[in-house]
Amino acid sequence: MKKSARFCRTLVVTAVVAAMPIELPRAHAQDHHAQEHDAQDQRAQANVAHASVPQIRVIEVLADHDSRYKIAGERIPEITVRAGEQVLLRVTARRGKTWNRDGSIHGFSLLRAKDRTKVEGWDLLFKPGTQEFQLTAPAETGEYIVVCTVICSEDHEGMHMKFTVLP
Repeated sequence: MKKSARFCRTLVVTAVVAAMPIELPRAHAQDHHAQEHDAQDQRAQANVAHASVPQIRVIEVLADHDSRYKIAGERIPEITVRAGEQVLLRVTARRGKTWNRDGSIHGFSLLRAKDRTKVEGWDLLFKPGTQEFQLTAPAETGEYIVVCTVICSEDHEGMHMKFTVLP
């Protein structure tokens, strides 16, 4: 018998054997079914857990060298959030004409509009470059003001923006 004929027969036999269904003994088949069912339950639980994890909204702000807050696509910068919402504040800070001794070039302090008191956890200092802060929006709905707390230039007093908390 030629070598190529032997190879073809082996190939045909291998293909036929591979196509044959394999029957597991009853106990193994039940175990296999139970494992498959458990895996499906775990995937379903993971999907539910993933779905219940709230997505953190990213808010990008530029604290610019001209002593202004800027938000892409907005002529007048304003931030609107929901009460208690988790946000990731991503700030790119560009050096103004002056800065703090600690190297901070801009600040970001959230004040209640009605009495100008600070909101706890929202008093931030920025170094040059991009920084991220994971924050929780105030629980109290209403109007707030963001002000810069670093005297960054003679135009520093104009570095503010509106911040609104919705229910």
